[in-house]
Amino acid sequence: MATIKDVAKRANVSVATVSRVLNNTGYVNIETRKIVLSAIKELDYTPSELARSLFKKQSNLIGVIIPHLTSYFFAELLEALEDAIMDKGYRLMIFNARNDQEREEKFLSVFSQYHLSGLIIATQLNSIENYKKLKLPMMAIDHHIDDGIPSISSDNVQGGQLAADHFISQGHQKVIHFRGASFLMTVKERDQGFKEKLKAHQIKVVDEDLDFNTPDVQKIEATLKLHPDAKGIFCDGDLIAMHVLRTASLLGKRVPEDVEVIGFDDLRLNSIIKPTLSSIKQDIKTIAELTIHGLIERILHPENKLPQHQTLPVTLIKRESTL
Repeated sequence: MATIKDVAKRANVSVATVSRVLNNTGYVNIETRKIVLSAIKELDYTPSELARSLFKKQSNLIGVIIPHLTSYFFAELLEALEDAIMDKGYRLMIFNARNDQEREEKFLSVFSQYHLSGLIIATQLNSIENYKKLKLPMMAIDHHIDDGIPSISSDNVQGGQLAADHFISQGHQKVIHFRGASFLMTVKERDQGFKEKLKAHQIKVVDEDLDFNTPDVQKIEATLKLHPDAKGIFCDGDLIAMHVLRTASLLGKRVPEDVEVIGFDDLRLNSIIKPTLSSIKQDIKTIAELTIHGLIERILHPENKLPQHQTLPVTLIKRESTL
């Protein structure tokens, strides 16, 4: 594969001259430009976008910070973001935070090194003030993390309310809420909506916090055994709900006859498993499209006034895990 040095040697010019031709900067006389372009064509040279961005101190790279690469939800979200950005002249650069503060702090220097054009934050950062100091156009996705950072998120409170409304309609008097980590804003909002509705109907709620990606199956089993009279189960994530379905089956519980189960996110897997999973559907495609559009507008036209925070409605998709 030819390099910029090979082009310079073939054209009998300096590397700096080739760079000026490639980036259309500085003066290069017409004849020399023709010779350089001819050498590029003969060698089938393709300039490195990264090298060009470093030279120009700007890039068309947009960083995306996610909490986990192994999450089904974030995998679908990344795919939707990539689809939304593909024809916009930008590319995604993915940073996997793993909820690790040291990793987050290392990202700060990487952002400067690669001259990112903008940043999408899909995790609850530990050091948000340091990120704000970067003066990069930013958008938070899936949650509202700071008044000064624009965000696109689903209506998590509404999601909790929809799950509660279904259980109320079925006449359940006791339900279980398998939450994600309770310090997360999304979890707090789902819990708020769920409990507000149920409290008004004097329905008892049992709470258990679980990890979104690796839920403790033993805790799920213990909770189901301890509360056999709970007729409804709301899970803050579909993966948690899938573990609940399996555990309930192993305990001899019939779904939905003995217990109903509702997840959150409406992943593609929900229609494949047995029984198929009812879930609160987030419009991942629209979230991604609005985020990409909003961020690029802020990169290209920072003077424009755009909505600071947008919340999208959610819906309950009923399948075999509910009556």
